[in-house]
Amino acid sequence: MNRQFSPVHSPGKSDGYHRLAGPAGVLLTGILCAATLPCPAQAEPNRQANRLISTVTRLPQRVTPPYRPKNPAPAVAGKSVIVLDPHNGDILYAKAPDTRRPVASIQKLLTALVVLERGNLHARVKVTASDTRVEPSKINIRANQSYKKSDLLAVLLVRSGNDVAHCLARDHSGSQEAFAHAMNAKAKSLGMHHSHFKNPHGLTSSGQYSTARDIGILAIAAYRHNTIRSMTSIRKLPFRFADGKLSTFSNTNKVLHRSAYCNGLKTGYTRASGKCLVSSGKKGNREIIVVILGSTTSKIWNDSQKLLEWGLGS
Repeated sequence: MNRQFSPVHSPGKSDGYHRLAGPAGVLLTGILCAATLPCPAQAEPNRQANRLISTVTRLPQRVTPPYRPKNPAPAVAGKSVIVLDPHNGDILYAKAPDTRRPVASIQKLLTALVVLERGNLHARVKVTASDTRVEPSKINIRANQSYKKSDLLAVLLVRSGNDVAHCLARDHSGSQEAFAHAMNAKAKSLGMHHSHFKNPHGLTSSGQYSTARDIGILAIAAYRHNTIRSMTSIRKLPFRFADGKLSTFSNTNKVLHRSAYCNGLKTGYTRASGKCLVSSGKKGNREIIVVILGSTTSKIWNDSQKLLEWGLGS
């Protein structure tokens, strides 16, 4: 049987995005950029150093003291990198965080957020022929099959099927183009001012891009959504196809399989983007998010794990 998922938060006013409380109880909004990093023109003036705060929260607010690892960050091969605390927005390390880059399937986190906003995860979603034509990464759902929306979201985030992304986007908005408009509106509401999306799956498209800093904002929003957190932490996902066939999909995030501390989030790869990974982790009271964009197959997993464990003080 499929693993069942239910919306943790029902849609409505309670799902609205609001401000986060900073370390001194001061309400902070938007993005407060690191003093040593270039700050985007649209971002708010830097009033507290080394802080990136999204306007999103879904976990109970808590105040955490600033934490800095004792040792310098390990060198990594990724072209754009950011390491941050998902609770208070502290940036622990950054490398070319504002360079625009393709991010491949990382943007499926945004796809999931947009789909989840509408709720009704128990609704059935019918597959059309157009959904099945999206290449190359697919789980091979078939036209006229029907699936529970929550099951499609789970397999989207665990196995990263492009056919599933197209199916969910079309069901939500009627077309890929209309869904991309919803994605960009959502990104803007989160404070992702240096991103533009054209499809729900991340396949290379001219004019589609993001930055490590913006993906950090997206990662905070995804990490704070309990439904996404529960799905991206799954190592092995049983999935029953509409024809009765049962498959078990392994999470594409190899750090999740290797590190005892890792609990998510999302992989991405195209030739244009290189290897990309947003990894999240927890050790005791510490939690961390690592974004690496533009890496290589030989480096991405070890580099992400090294930064994750460095940020957690392991």
